[in-house]
Amino acid sequence: MDVDYFVTKEWLYDHLNDPNVVVADCRYDLQDPDAGWEAYRNGHIPGAVFFDLKKDLSGPAAVHGGRHPLPSVDDLTATLNAAGVDHHKHVVVYDDQHGSMAGRLWWLLRYVGHPTVSLLDENYAKWQAQGYPTSTEVPVPRPTHFEPKLQPDMRVDIDDVKALKEKENVVVLDARAPERYRGEQELIDKKAGHIPGAENWFWKENIGSDGKWKSTEGLAERFRSLQQKDAVVVYCGSGVSANANIIALKQAGIENVKLYPGSWSDWASYDQNPISKGEETP
Repeated sequence: MDVDYFVTKEWLYDHLNDPNVVVADCRYDLQDPDAGWEAYRNGHIPGAVFFDLKKDLSGPAAVHGGRHPLPSVDDLTATLNAAGVDHHKHVVVYDDQHGSMAGRLWWLLRYVGHPTVSLLDENYAKWQAQGYPTSTEVPVPRPTHFEPKLQPDMRVDIDDVKALKEKENVVVLDARAPERYRGEQELIDKKAGHIPGAENWFWKENIGSDGKWKSTEGLAERFRSLQQKDAVVVYCGSGVSANANIIALKQAGIENVKLYPGSWSDWASYDQNPISKGEETP
């Protein structure tokens, strides 16, 4: 796979002592917000800096905007500076959720103009199980000066989604599990269902049976029907796991991909917004 989007355990092991590589541990449990930090304290890839989804990679939630709004650019910049990230560093992100949490930092870095970020193509548990080194030492990075260069075309808001979903050659993808998309089960958000017209492309289908991300060819085949779209808008429950689909789409060679950060939790917060249930016909 392209090192710009993914790296293997072997590559990361060979670069653990590279001063121009920053490793980011993004493990997080939506049901237990402290579990990621506890897991990190109990063991992580040597030198890895911990990023908390709620504290570091999200802004404060409000009535609208979703459960995990994007952090302000100033707050994110301060977080990156404290973690030792600057434009000379290659950032490698990982989690234990097949990239569904680490993908948030992957996307945020690209959103603020830092293209040299890769996702470890397997979970931390695989790293540990295969005998790669781990550590309980919490590193103290040397602060840097990160200069954000915002890429506003990477995101859309709720009004953009309403306009774009009516266009003929634009597709809206719902990255959630099929039962949530169909409105059969909803344990997190207040309403069940999906944005009318959205198609269900579950992010976990980017992962092969071996626990690794599918090959570039496999991802290109999965998303073949989307290759000629003018734009692909991706959402999930709160704008986090949707990024796993964005990484996969990019790896498949599809460039005009946009995140709806507020996602379903934002859409469903407005009483006047229509909601669909069941399947949609592409």
